[in-house]
Amino acid sequence: MEQAQSLLIELGSEELPPKALDDLAAAFARGVCEGLSRRGIAADVANARTFASPRRLAVHVPAVAAQQPAQTSEVLGPYLNIGLDANGAPTAALQGFAAKNGLTVEQLQRSSDAKGERFVARSEKPGQPIATLVPDILAEALAALPIPKPMRWGDHDYAFVRPVHWLVILHGQDIIDASLLGLTSGRSSRGHRFHHPQPVHIVDADSWLDAMRAAKVLADPAERRARVRAEVARVAPAGSTPRLSPELCDEIANLTEWPVAIACAFDRSFLAVPQEALVMTMETNQKFVSCFAADGSLSEHFIGVANIESKDAGEIRKGYERVIRPRFADAKFFFEEDLKTPLADQQQALARVTYQQALGSVWDKVVRVAELARVIGNRVGVDAGLATRAAALSRCDLLTRMVGEFPELQGVMGRHYATANGENAAVAAALDEFYAPRFAGDAIAQGGVARVLTVADRIDTLAGIFAVGQRPSGNKDPFALRRAALGLARTLIEAGLSLDLRAQFEEALAQLPDSALAAGLPKGKDGKQPTLDPGPRRAALGNELYDFVIDRLRGYYAEQGIGSEAFDAVRALAPEDLADFDRRLRAVVEFARLPEASALAAANKRIGNLLRQAGDTGTRVVDPGLLEAGVEQELAAAIEAARTAAAPLAAQGDYLGVLKRLAGLRDPVDRYFDGVMVMSEDARVRANRIALLEGLRGLFLRVADISLLPVS
Repeated sequence: MEQAQSLLIELGSEELPPKALDDLAAAFARGVCEGLSRRGIAADVANARTFASPRRLAVHVPAVAAQQPAQTSEVLGPYLNIGLDANGAPTAALQGFAAKNGLTVEQLQRSSDAKGERFVARSEKPGQPIATLVPDILAEALAALPIPKPMRWGDHDYAFVRPVHWLVILHGQDIIDASLLGLTSGRSSRGHRFHHPQPVHIVDADSWLDAMRAAKVLADPAERRARVRAEVARVAPAGSTPRLSPELCDEIANLTEWPVAIACAFDRSFLAVPQEALVMTMETNQKFVSCFAADGSLSEHFIGVANIESKDAGEIRKGYERVIRPRFADAKFFFEEDLKTPLADQQQALARVTYQQALGSVWDKVVRVAELARVIGNRVGVDAGLATRAAALSRCDLLTRMVGEFPELQGVMGRHYATANGENAAVAAALDEFYAPRFAGDAIAQGGVARVLTVADRIDTLAGIFAVGQRPSGNKDPFALRRAALGLARTLIEAGLSLDLRAQFEEALAQLPDSALAAGLPKGKDGKQPTLDPGPRRAALGNELYDFVIDRLRGYYAEQGIGSEAFDAVRALAPEDLADFDRRLRAVVEFARLPEASALAAANKRIGNLLRQAGDTGTRVVDPGLLEAGVEQELAAAIEAARTAAAPLAAQGDYLGVLKRLAGLRDPVDRYFDGVMVMSEDARVRANRIALLEGLRGLFLRVADISLLPVS
């Protein structure tokens, strides 16, 4: 058999979408490797390398066998009682099974399972050569690519992300013949569109990467990213710091095959525009790298990254500077025009913008949020007047020219305009910060007013959209309610804001018109909305909203390494205050590490079972006169001592202190269960013992239901 050799597959095309390139390349390589594995072809898929550039997808797999091993198959047939008649002769069913598998009855074998002995058709055929299998593997890999909108070109029936132009498939030095997407495979690749437009001859699979590099193509994405960073650092003006985020670096690398940085500058007069607008224009629209001065302010310098080594870099620089000037001029005009109108004057116009049909206008939402902000501010010790003012201005920047042109700047421009209008600094900052956290990993709002506005706004959003029946379903979440719920929960927890979440939702629901509450109810058979009783409807929605927010926390804590058992132990108590929920949970996590935790968790499970067995007998009170001397009186005394010691700790929210104190009950609890029959035949004694254990369990339930913790 031929020696294993590297396999290279390269598909060349028109420029691929830069934001999708990494996912396409990874899926392409994964599809090829999985196709090899499914066919049993020996290959070093663990060391396969993924390559991609704007004009190509490629994968290199080392040590790919020239042929798959022999293929064995086993088809289960009828059991003996079906395959043979009373005289032991083959039945028609057995003969048909044998013929279907290309065998005679005599060639069939037998195997046994739990139901008995049955006939089996076993066969073996030689493995196919890699050259025969790769075309199908490649076709499967391409069919599985994540391409939401494939492109068709010419009058062809096939489609791909972009029109394709060449296909290289090499196993070692040998070409593997394949026809795909109108292409015939060969060993002719293509280099840089401008620096090396002529075909590139590929000798073998292992020399492809160097051949690409010689043709001015850095096909390795990691190498290309490293060059982008090095080039930006090379041309960065002295005393300035380029801001090259990983995301921007990735996008630039996916737009270029041979990156070359060009230092540029713009007119300093544009620095009068808020720097966020300028930076967004440079990075998002033009893929330029902005530069900052030593004091952290934006400088007039920026860096463009070209896909060519020009003999006259000055011309490219002029082009970059020319293309950015009108964008900056527009931003400057919008900013100056917006400043002519105080931010608060936009409020009336918000009444003409629909927020949601059943929930009214954006101004209606602002009014609701302002009232919630006032109430919440008073409850958490934040200036309610400032919180109300921030809420009243929170959507005004949506109607400004700048945000109309650059929607990503909502909030940011609100802060700038409020500052220019002389608003309180905390109010101005809140107009920007209340959108936080904007994405996974983003920090919560930092200012107290901003945090109150964050909470009020998200509570109103969740309450309103749930009320009208537009809650998330499956993968559909058009109002981003899951993100809103997690942002709400994170703000309450990480800021330590003490708030009765369920009651706050009900207050938010109380502000909604009855028509909105009715909109979420299913219509009757007559097509009409049922009669609404607002009270129960609000209570039911409040419970549903509380559960929805709590469900978001499971993943939040899982990312911190906190297991579901500890989470469920606290969830069972349904604390209304999420900051309190967090303190309880972290106390349970620490308690679970104690040596006494497992035994006490097991004891609480046992107590829970006994209480369920005893049923509801009303309020249980321990009668000291019925306690037996010894371990029972000892446990009663230990419980009373623990109750006395834990009460002030629980009042202070020191839940870890409570659990550590209760951990001391392990020994008396163990001795009690070893020496006492709880379910005594004497009804009075039995009830007294149940009451004692109920009191013990109640101590733990001040913090969490530890019976849900794992028992070793």
